[in-house]
Amino acid sequence: MADGDDRQATFGSDGSLETETTPDATGENDFGEEKEANETDGGYSRYVVSSTLQKAVRRSDEEVAAWAAWELARSGYAWNLWDRLNLYVVEDLRAGSDAALTIERYEELATERWDPAEWKGRLCAIHAALAAARARSTREASNADAYFSAVAEVRAEARERGEEPAHDFPVGDLEPEGRFDAVFDGHTGEGSKLDRGTRFFKTHGARVGPEGEDERSARWQRLAMLLDEDVEYDAEELDRAVEPVDPENPWRDPAAAACDEEGSGDDGESGDSESGDSESDENDDTPTGSLTDFGE
Repeated sequence: MADGDDRQATFGSDGSLETETTPDATGENDFGEEKEANETDGGYSRYVVSSTLQKAVRRSDEEVAAWAAWELARSGYAWNLWDRLNLYVVEDLRAGSDAALTIERYEELATERWDPAEWKGRLCAIHAALAAARARSTREASNADAYFSAVAEVRAEARERGEEPAHDFPVGDLEPEGRFDAVFDGHTGEGSKLDRGTRFFKTHGARVGPEGEDERSARWQRLAMLLDEDVEYDAEELDRAVEPVDPENPWRDPAAAACDEEGSGDDGESGDSESGDSESDENDDTPTGSLTDFGE
């Protein structure tokens, strides 16, 4: 639940721990004893069970994760359970996992359709915990956040000393004509000043990869460019627009890469050789403006 963190623990003016126990979490434990604040039906601290849940899903221990979810749900701490599982989604789950949507659906069923402490609600809790435990665990988001935050401090301290930082962000200063030149298209102030409009965006900023466009998407892209009444593209630009990025260097411009390859021959000569003419002959059927080349 959204207010889960607010209900975990607070401290009074005298420094004593104050806790809030929901009505569903009151009553007797399994031993017939009146439950204390933040005690589960099994006689455990809900803080410990909650921590056990997250550590279990992080370690892919399905049985312990399922028990911890069940214990919290049946004890009236479903809000704590779902808060913890949603925290796992953003803190410990590999990005793109379907488990995130699965957990969200189980929470919706348990809290909006059924009573979270009753049988169906408990089943949802167990299912969600199992989905979390079976998903690929990773601390990549948390690690990235910690790393980028540390680098930010290093950069700021270096600037104050007038020095180059020992560690920097992966984009460096992020300036035009640099490694990430493709980002400075007409959508940025710098790109607009450089008069980088549709042509630059289509041939640089809109490229995808490293898988590239599939055959149909590439055909649509080429046709849309050929039908553009404002910009006339040549064959090289049409090819560049649909060329997948290099998985080893996704920011490298294909034209620059071609120049590097042409200038690195074994005989030391430039790329303007007979082999280059031969390549042009082979590409004579490359569309240069005729829509018939893109027919069915």
